[in-house]
Amino acid sequence: MTNTWWELQIVCEPVLEDSIFWRLGVFGCRGTASERQGEYSLVRGYLPQFQAQILDLAALSLWLRQDALCVGATAPSLQWRTIDEEDWASSWKEHWHPQEIGDRFLINPAWLPMPEDTSRLVIRLDPGVAFGTGNHATTQLCLESLEMRFSDTATSFVGEQKTAKPPVIADIGCGSGILSIGAVLLGAEQIYAVDIDPLAVKSTGENCELNSIEKGKIIVGEGSVDALQKLLPAPVDGIVCNILAHVIIDLVPEITAIAKPTTWAVFSGILVEQSKSVADALEKHGWVVATLWKRKEWCCLNVRRS
Repeated sequence: MTNTWWELQIVCEPVLEDSIFWRLGVFGCRGTASERQGEYSLVRGYLPQFQAQILDLAALSLWLRQDALCVGATAPSLQWRTIDEEDWASSWKEHWHPQEIGDRFLINPAWLPMPEDTSRLVIRLDPGVAFGTGNHATTQLCLESLEMRFSDTATSFVGEQKTAKPPVIADIGCGSGILSIGAVLLGAEQIYAVDIDPLAVKSTGENCELNSIEKGKIIVGEGSVDALQKLLPAPVDGIVCNILAHVIIDLVPEITAIAKPTTWAVFSGILVEQSKSVADALEKHGWVVATLWKRKEWCCLNVRRS
């Protein structure tokens, strides 16, 4: 267990927040947070000190500048300092607040009291070091897509019939478990969730307990789709997969193997410029892209079997 962490502080234009969150995740940050400061945003990232040297941080600063130039934004400023374990454990939590997502969800940090008066579905969350707080555009797009799938008033895809039986869903790359828990609150029958990171598997289990999810409703395993295949008693009705574009492309054949002819899926973690490559890979394996939703530079593909 490391005792010293880097705290990265990045002042940027708000339009850059999502790309900075993504860049910090790739860099290895175990937690991120943001707050608005006037016309600018302050993004914080945290990672163990042993994972990065000063030269690595300088390289990160250059990447952030290049990312900003690509979209015509002002280059962000990056500063860093070291903090001890106890400071890291609480610092980012101070800047994470309850957040409404879509029409039905409210993400509530586990260390804050439950809201007394809300008609929304409340997800209590302590992500630990796992991805998925609801702050990132890709997580929001996935939750909103799940809302659409479970809507009582709108058909999900043109020409597709709804089934009366609640769906069984696979969550690939479950992270904090936020999408699995959201699906259960919307009415899913069963969730099978996997992640290659054992800390994410642990986080999902803990968040299921936080939300009083019925034991066995969400079954979690460590690994990728191959591990998921061992958990599944039969092909699933729906799939959510919020990872990265190149990983999705590699996994499409395996994902197709766990689908029914009527299965729907939500894929995110995809930059807009990567969407065609992902769509092409899906279509080659018998999937049809029904809708593409965008939020800033990120997108989410809602697909079904052809």
